[in-house]
Formats: sequence, structure tokens, C-alpha cells
Amino acid sequence: MMKKLGLIMLTSLFFILSACGSSSSGKLDTIVLADAGWDSIRVHNSIAQLIMEEGYGYDTEVTAGSTAATVQGLRQGDINVYMEVWTDNIKEVYEEATKAGDFEAVSVNFNDNVQGLFVPTYVIEGDEERGIEPVAPDLKTVEDLKKYPEVFADPEDPGRGRIINAPSGWAVAETINEKFEAYGLGETMNNFMPGSDAAAVADLVDAYEAGEPWVGYYWSPTLVTAKYNLTLLEEAPYDEATWNESKTTEFPPNDVVVAVHKDFKEQAPEVYDFLSNYETSSELTGEALVYMDENSAEPDEAAIWWMKQHEDIWTSWVSEDVAEKVKEALQ
Repeated sequence: MMKKLGLIMLTSLFFILSACGSSSSGKLDTIVLADAGWDSIRVHNSIAQLIMEEGYGYDTEVTAGSTAATVQGLRQGDINVYMEVWTDNIKEVYEEATKAGDFEAVSVNFNDNVQGLFVPTYVIEGDEERGIEPVAPDLKTVEDLKKYPEVFADPEDPGRGRIINAPSGWAVAETINEKFEAYGLGETMNNFMPGSDAAAVADLVDAYEAGEPWVGYYWSPTLVTAKYNLTLLEEAPYDEATWNESKTTEFPPNDVVVAVHKDFKEQAPEVYDFLSNYETSSELTGEALVYMDENSAEPDEAAIWWMKQHEDIWTSWVSEDVAEKVKEALQ
């Protein structure tokens, strides 16, 4: 009896394991996308979901989490599609995962993005309409900042300036720390890490609306860089050796790619082909983010608006019959 029971248990375990294995490479009913926590990826998720659902008949879900957690989910197959992988921000993990064949980049969503230290343009050029005089007309480079502690005054440390870093815990914050040291900014400026992205944005918006100087880390495409007239301070052109030694160059090129799990081509070949054609830009993405802000809209609402505005773009990613199904759903 025990032998028979053991055989039944082993047989059941075999079928369970077999079922798990087949689900990883079999056809999908539901496509799972990653939400790593920022609005632009949510907009691109919503665009892709509309096409997947209305054009190809798939159900979709979104798994939210940190970049580390969602990338790991993509590697394991718990997540099928990642609409915005910032390749250089996770360079080691990305190279390791693609080399191992855990996932693949199928297209470049956009590659015209930038990041670094920004100031409102009126700091340098003034703004006649707002009655703002330029307070640092000769400010051009990141290294120049150490000449302007009085312009970017730290309200909590008279006599010194303040540069807003990325939030503590972000990988890029360490990069800004290295730049801060290499450029000698600590001679006159304080390196301030906000508690969150929202705190950094609130600080910038308050300064911008008041027409006051501000300097800090940010990137595009974001609502902030799309909505406000900001100037990215200059650094030497990117050079890998210099970057690795001191970070005293522009940030390295950072292709933002659409990536899929290694089994996805077999699981949903027609959607794989669609995603292979997916391509936008920072400017196009920024349009959706501004729409969200100005209309208090959710990402899915911004996606519908964006697709109506740019039918010529997204219809080029899919076949005519799929495009017609999606257009009908957008009515």
C-alpha cells in the first residue's frame, strides 16, 4: 500500500512539474507587463495593452515593483514584457541577463533621453515675459556650479549652495556623488539627497513657479522636463575610460529598450512581432505625460489620447487588420 501511495505521489509530482515546465514555453492566455514605478512606463504599458487586448485578443496584467524585482521577474518568466528597460542604469544585470539568454531586447523604445544636472533656463537667459533677469548668464557646465553658491543658496546653510541629488538609494545618486567630488563642487556647494522623487519634483516646481534658481538631477522623458523649460548643464562628451575613472563626462548612452522573456517569441509570436516594431521618442512620451498632468488623467487615458493623436505611428507597428480592430476599440 505504501509503495502504491508513493508511486501515486511521485506520479502526481511529475505531472505538476511537467505542467509548470509546459506553461513556461506554451501559448499564453495572459501577458504580464512590468510596472517599475514611473509614469512613462505606465503609459507605454497602456498603449501596448490596448493593442495586445483589442488587436490580438490577449488578456493582460501588470506586476508592480522595484526595478530590481521586476527585472528579476522578467528573467524568471513571471513577467513577459518590459516596455522600458533603461539599459545603462542596470548595466551589469542587463548584460548578465541578456548574455545568459534570460530575456532579449526586441526594440529600442527611445534613445534620445538625457540625464544629469539641470537648471531652469531663466537662470541663464532670464525670462522677459515673467520679468526674470538672468542671474548666472555665464553658467554652462557642471563644474561651473562651484562659482555660484550665492545663486543656488542652501536655505539651511548660509554662504553655501545646494545641489539636489537623486533620492538616497537610487543607483544614480552614487554617480552624482562621484561627480560632486571629482568636480570639486564640495568647495562651495552642499550635496542634498531628497527623501523621494516626489520631494525633488516638489522642490523644483516650487522654485520654478516662483522664478527662483534651482539646480539638481533629473532626466527625460518626464513630465518635469516636458513641461518646464530646463537646461542640462554641459559636461565633456562621454568617454568610457574617463567615465569609469571619475564620471566627469556626460552620462553614457542609455538605450531604453522593450524586452521580453526568452520564451515569449514562442508563447505569443504575433505580439513578439508587434513589439519588435515598437518605437517612440522622449518628445512623444513627454506629450502623454503633459496630457496626464494637465487633464488629471490616468496612464490608460493618456494612452488613448496619444494613440488618437499619433495613429500614423502605432499603426505602423502592426498589420492592417490588427490596426482596424484597435481603431474601432478607440472610437
